[in-house]
Amino acid sequence: MKLENKIFIREFDQESDDINELTNLLNIAYKQLADLGFQYVASYQGPETTRERILGAKCFVCYKSNRLVGTITLYKPGIKKGCAWYEEKPVGVVGQFGVLPAYQGEGIGTILLDHIENQARKMDIKEISLDTAEGATHLVNFYCKSGFTLVAYTDWEMTNYRSAVFSKKIH
Repeated sequence: MKLENKIFIREFDQESDDINELTNLLNIAYKQLADLGFQYVASYQGPETTRERILGAKCFVCYKSNRLVGTITLYKPGIKKGCAWYEEKPVGVVGQFGVLPAYQGEGIGTILLDHIENQARKMDIKEISLDTAEGATHLVNFYCKSGFTLVAYTDWEMTNYRSAVFSKKIH
């Protein structure tokens, strides 16, 4: 495989990276979910919201063939508010996780989750959690196949769906 076809993941640099490009990726990655009727914030957020959502977190960007194709963010325990599970448990929280539709099904999402697990281990985080619309069955199935367990439900005020909360202990 040529080098330009390989996957490369690095931390997003808020000083030198383009927040508009990251926002555009999120909007496109979440558009299919919006088309299904799920109002994920990432499907319509602007650059300022993207910047606010990655502030104080570790945001990673994924490139394939020198093109930005995915992103994922890890919040330290105690940072993410609005969900009882996140507030009461010492869990790292995964958010703003998206892959461009043209690259979905290639294993990039799995690679990004593996990367986040490794980052969490380095930060001495023992468990990571995330949430998604309970009706987004393809995502629910993906998280279950990735070793996550359903632990709770939450209802974010800025969305139009109930979220299923998943968690995974990491070693």
